[in-house]
Amino acid sequence: MIDGLEIKECKFSEVLQSTNYFRLEADFFTAENLQGDNIVLAEKYLTRVQYGTSEFLNEEKKGYPILRLNEFESYFIKEPAKYCNIISQQQYEDLKLHKGDVLICRTNGNPDFVGRAAVIMEDFDYAFASYLFRVNVSDEITPEYFVAYLQSKYGRIEIDKNSMKGNQTNFSPAKLKDIKIPCFSHDFCLKITDKFNRAYDFQQCSKADYKLAEKILEESLCIKQISNDIVSIKSLSESFNISGRLDAEYYQPKYEQIENQIASNSTVYNSCKIYDKNFNPNDDIIYQYIELANVDLMGGIATPSSIIGKELPSRARRLVKTGQIIISSIEGSLQSCALITEQFNNAICSTGFFVLDSEKYNPETLLVLFKSEPIQELLKKRCSGTILTAISKDELEKTPLPELDKGIQDQIAEKVQESFRLRKKSKELLDIAVKAVEMAIETDEETAIAWLKEQGV
Repeated sequence: MIDGLEIKECKFSEVLQSTNYFRLEADFFTAENLQGDNIVLAEKYLTRVQYGTSEFLNEEKKGYPILRLNEFESYFIKEPAKYCNIISQQQYEDLKLHKGDVLICRTNGNPDFVGRAAVIMEDFDYAFASYLFRVNVSDEITPEYFVAYLQSKYGRIEIDKNSMKGNQTNFSPAKLKDIKIPCFSHDFCLKITDKFNRAYDFQQCSKADYKLAEKILEESLCIKQISNDIVSIKSLSESFNISGRLDAEYYQPKYEQIENQIASNSTVYNSCKIYDKNFNPNDDIIYQYIELANVDLMGGIATPSSIIGKELPSRARRLVKTGQIIISSIEGSLQSCALITEQFNNAICSTGFFVLDSEKYNPETLLVLFKSEPIQELLKKRCSGTILTAISKDELEKTPLPELDKGIQDQIAEKVQESFRLRKKSKELLDIAVKAVEMAIETDEETAIAWLKEQGV
């Protein structure tokens, strides 16, 4: 080390032989190198590589569902939020996801996201976007072991070393073929697969419990069929003079019907407290930073970044506490609501979220309420803007909320808490699988297998 710089001297002949592609970046040669008789190139195991579609995607559910990085969820996937009505039926069939596929993020502005992987645990009627690519592996290993290795610290070193860095970091299939991967017995790979299978089962049960919480709320609200009529005739005294809004979308009949059926004097303003004071992070403390991409479909938070205060982006200014919920303010991401559990106490989230809690509703009910279809519609109604459409604090505070008795809230809380417990169990199993792979690399697979048995899960 010289003045904080790491130096490594390499012969030009070694540089030429180091990879299938000519590399001169210093980081490529100073990064830690996997060594051992069982180390091979990933190319040995790849049987198929395929890019996704680059066609325009929509949020109106027109066409075929298209999976993106946003739908990666703890090494698995969730339901896509965007669709494509441009690709043909044949293209869609060619891109449909099947059990055993592995999806890898190819390019992103955030280097930490590049190389992230998810294994497809069953056949899905989803295609996938072009900044992902699909690979299949040979029978010598399992797709679950492949994903566990890619997400281990040694896999990340290989991904970072082989990625091409610029305004956008790129990790192409050609670079994937060049990464080094340890070759373990098929029995060891199957033990990793077993952990993934059980984790996936817990995740599915978690989703089922969350859906039950949604059903309890839905039955309590008793919202009847809402009209699809998009025409509403209002006088000036009934519209602009009251709301100050002239956009036609604001006055669609469905919004008025929902508000009439909620029939409550409660609003966000008189039922919740919004925390919008900026927090100035300490330069030398490492914080968990929550972004939109970290919020999952059921109101949980997955793999937030750990960033030292001085390197946090300027929008990282909301300190969150256990029991609060965060709600995206951006129209296309209003469903991105999450409950802050003890694990994320004192984390920081983006100013693109509202942070709130309530004495009238328990945290779990508040989460399910804001993610429910009626309240989502009312949030959408109150969005405004041109380039970036969002809901302001003033408009959020005007949003009506229903009256819910304690018994209903307790039932919702019970289901959500069980959902979160099962999700935590799922994550623990995945963490064990990844740690076992790292242990096998650092010692040997016999030691890793013995450690897996000790875990009792």
